[in-house]
Amino acid sequence: MVVAAGLGVRAFGAGPFAKYAGDALYTLLLYAVIVAIVPRARPVAVAAAALTISWMVEFAQLTGVPAALSEQSVLARLVLGSTFNAPDLFWYAVGALAGWAAHAKGVTR
Repeated sequence: MVVAAGLGVRAFGAGPFAKYAGDALYTLLLYAVIVAIVPRARPVAVAAAALTISWMVEFAQLTGVPAALSEQSVLARLVLGSTFNAPDLFWYAVGALAGWAAHAKGVTR
């Protein structure tokens, strides 16, 4: 569902809404993957892990390595991005918070 929402936002949305919704959904997808791998993990731990990974990827963009990889691969561009954008850090936190809220309320079970 998260992948479909992300693709839908990117395909039918535009401007800042689509971009930042995509950022939040990126972290939410990481959240879902972590839950699938470690189903008994506490929601707060999963949220922290998903947020940390998202932030690590964003800060890695400051090195230029993701940009170089993105030039060679569409998959790398989707996963790693290419350009650092500080507001993305906030929207990743929104995605982690949404995952935590749904998980803590039992929506993911």
